[in-house]
Amino acid sequence: MLEIIALVFLCKRNGVLAERKGLKPGIWKLYTVIAWIITEIFGVLVGMMMFGTTSLIPVLATGLFGAFGGYLFIRYHLERRPDNLEEDINHIGVDDLQPPRRQ
Repeated sequence: MLEIIALVFLCKRNGVLAERKGLKPGIWKLYTVIAWIITEIFGVLVGMMMFGTTSLIPVLATGLFGAFGGYLFIRYHLERRPDNLEEDINHIGVDDLQPPRRQ
């Protein structure tokens, strides 16, 4: 249950970041969920190889760390994209483009 709450919170954060970059937030939230699930499964498999199947807590902890790594992977790709500059361009007036006048 706590894992789902964490995933919802992290998806919202990536959605806000995607909106700031001028991208569709829903797509990037979906990418976050997919990356979370895939890297969690990969982390559980790595944990099973490292700790065996008899100890469940270290295996699940490894899966959780892997899942958080999936979130960080998507976040990294979002942060590398440039910010949306259209808002700044629309606020420039004609007088702002001319050199300053002497008075």
